[in-house]
Amino acid sequence: MSATAPAIGKPPLRAPTLRRRLATMLYEAVILFGVVFLAGYLFSTLTQQRNGLTHHNWLMAWIGIVLAAYFVWFWSHGGQTLPMKTWHLKVVYAHGRPLRPGRAFARYLLAWLWFLPPLALHPLLSLAIPQTLVVFAIWVALWAAAVRLDPARQFLHDRLAGTRIVAVAPIVARSKRAAK
Repeated sequence: MSATAPAIGKPPLRAPTLRRRLATMLYEAVILFGVVFLAGYLFSTLTQQRNGLTHHNWLMAWIGIVLAAYFVWFWSHGGQTLPMKTWHLKVVYAHGRPLRPGRAFARYLLAWLWFLPPLALHPLLSLAIPQTLVVFAIWVALWAAAVRLDPARQFLHDRLAGTRIVAVAPIVARSKRAAK
């Protein structure tokens, strides 16, 4: 069976539009703001942190762990975060089966390719913040545009992780189905 062939009896796997994926990512950023805020508050309360520079490396590691737990849990238990449900997207293996936690974690790590390469240039090239933001914006635009080069219309991190984002049909309310 090829990587894009659907399972027998299943509808074909359709890649969502780039606009829909980016809208989902924007919604995800709003949700993650709250998740990171609560994780930071919990950390600072439990460690009695009085200064933002105290234990800042531990805080960054903690937030990374919380984000990993968030994404791995949702991707391996249903394949959707709340924004993905809202925009009718789902993450699955390349052949269409639900993700297991190990593959979801690999996808989480590879998704950092959206951010880490341009941010790594900041200290390496001693860039000012405005220059770093320009490099970051260019990198993200190129990364998103690269989806058009992939035959299955998937991001590079999905291709490397052996996963894909697919469009799913919205669930029709039972009362609407019963009325028909």
